[in-house]
Amino acid sequence: MHHASAVSAWDYAGAVLLLLWTMAMWAAVAVLAYAGRRSVQPWMFRAAAAVIGLGVLGQLGHVQEHIAQTGYWVLNPNSQAWMTPWGTGLANGFGQVDASKPTLGMEILHFAGNLIFLAGIVGVMLITRRALATRARRWAKMGTWMQGIHGIEHAVLTLSVALGAKQAIGMSTWFGLLDPGPGLWTYRIWWHMLANLIGTVVFAIAVYHLWRERDQIEASHRASGEDAPGALAPPARHRPVNGRDRTAAPAPVAVRDVRE
Repeated sequence: MHHASAVSAWDYAGAVLLLLWTMAMWAAVAVLAYAGRRSVQPWMFRAAAAVIGLGVLGQLGHVQEHIAQTGYWVLNPNSQAWMTPWGTGLANGFGQVDASKPTLGMEILHFAGNLIFLAGIVGVMLITRRALATRARRWAKMGTWMQGIHGIEHAVLTLSVALGAKQAIGMSTWFGLLDPGPGLWTYRIWWHMLANLIGTVVFAIAVYHLWRERDQIEASHRASGEDAPGALAPPARHRPVNGRDRTAAPAPVAVRDVRE
């Protein structure tokens, strides 16, 4: 699925920047996940929102690559799978990890793209950590499971090529049983395009509900540390009614002696 070509400085730079982008997003996810266990702070809302925004941006670039590949297949169903010029350049940059494996760069590129996508939707899970009843969290949970499985698929594809397999091994290659040719290219192109398209729709719905429920979700990040999971709830405060405290002990009532 990748044609080797000359590697430019731009290819190297693009691959390095994409790698740093991926690492930065997962570092942020780790920090937010750890910090959120102890307390909740307004900065966590802003940081999680930034992770989500970067995830949306990354997925827009990622899914357009798959749509472009599918469009090329429609026009050339018997041709080898095609990549956009910018996708080819990034794959060339990543491919310098081991130039003896022509498809390794392409596998690393798509693996990185899926990691960015996964980090973005995990960001929705983190930002709704204390807003469990929101629709944004329900859709994000669904997307995390779906994209997590898809991410594992790309991890296996990349690892199999890196370890010297003749072709990538995974569900999208029928575990390496499909011989290279139009059959394999067709199956893999449509498999990944549909997986990304469905995942993108789920992510978009989660972000849509996140926007609609933003006030409720942001309010959950202004709670005190006493509201963290496992903390004891403070005693309920009772408002005085008609100037009297309903929680106070009742005044003694005189009991009339029946002998009177």
